Amino acid sequence: MPEMNETAVARSLTVRHRGRGKQVWIYLGKMLRMFVYQNDWKVLPMAALIAGLVGMVVRGMQFVSMEGTLMGSFALVMVCIWNGSFNSIQVICRERDVIKREHRSGMHISSYIFSHMLYQAMLCLLQTGVTLYILKIVGVKFPPQGLFSRWLIVDFGITMFLITYASDMLSLWVSCLARTTTAAMTIMPFVLIFQLVFSGGMLSLPEWSKSLSGLTISSPGLKAIVAQSDYNASPMVTIWNRLFAMWDKELSVTVTLGQAIDLLQDEQNPTVANLRSKKLSEVLESVDPGLPALFDFKDDDTVGKVIDSLAAEPDVQASREESYTVNATVGEIINTVGYDRVRNYLLYDIRDNNLSTDYENSRSNVAGYWADLILMIFVFAAFSTVTLEFIDKDKR
Repeated sequence: MPEMNETAVARSLTVRHRGRGKQVWIYLGKMLRMFVYQNDWKVLPMAALIAGLVGMVVRGMQFVSMEGTLMGSFALVMVCIWNGSFNSIQVICRERDVIKREHRSGMHISSYIFSHMLYQAMLCLLQTGVTLYILKIVGVKFPPQGLFSRWLIVDFGITMFLITYASDMLSLWVSCLARTTTAAMTIMPFVLIFQLVFSGGMLSLPEWSKSLSGLTISSPGLKAIVAQSDYNASPMVTIWNRLFAMWDKELSVTVTLGQAIDLLQDEQNPTVANLRSKKLSEVLESVDPGLPALFDFKDDDTVGKVIDSLAAEPDVQASREESYTVNATVGEIINTVGYDRVRNYLLYDIRDNNLSTDYENSRSNVAGYWADLILMIFVFAAFSTVTLEFIDKDKR
């Protein structure tokens, strides 16, 4: 009788572990039960809380300016990496003994990892949906049109899902490497810091370390979100905002006539060269429509021609060392030059010198970053499978 029981048990184990496909669904069912009964669902309210806190910070900057979009996108990438990382950092190491025992009984590691891929994909998809919903509630205004769909929020969701899922698979691999949950949680901060520092967006990297950005999830993730946010079309506001904050600050500037003339004759300076090429009548008219009538000059006289003519006058040459002090507030100077002209120059002309091909708002650009993230997902899943195949050599 005992021999028959042993035979029956052996046959039961053989049947139970036959077929990789059947094992995938068995373990997937187990994980879904854990989601319900072991409180794995708690990752969703945590994702909502994190999204709410970050959303209240970025809602006034995302899609508004270059600097705001970059900072807001970086924050959203970190939210995705955080969510994904803590989904799976302990799932393997906390049941290492169980995995070892079932592997010796016939469990296929590839089936086990694939079931985790399916389960974690569903978890990441739910987190992404919750995050986007909360961002909308707290006031983040997504532009309507996306590159791939009719709604940018859908394209955004794909990117955020891929970042979250890639981070999840990275943490799954870390969980396979670590023998204990304590070891896994000790490694995790270093992984997060590496992602933060070498994202290549917020911190300027030395030349030798730029290649390390290619090993991070944060780099393609950040570039994809910034590109989708149309970074290159946004104004650069930092200089203008700081200047506007100094509107009532009084400045006192003392210059000699010679210094002023030399500055206005410096054609190596792009701003001066642009001013010199303009017709004098157009410049005077932009200051006051009645000014051109007060001066006697030809219609084709440029600012540069008039300045050079005045500079050559003997009286002017003799007065080069005379100094003049100008007292005016920043606002008065801006209004004298032209409020709209100064504002547009600082917001848009300077912006044009900071355009980045990495952040080009195009389908090919974003699709390339998506491909990088998808590749990372499968690479980390493969690493997890190979690593876990050696679990029988675990001495613990």
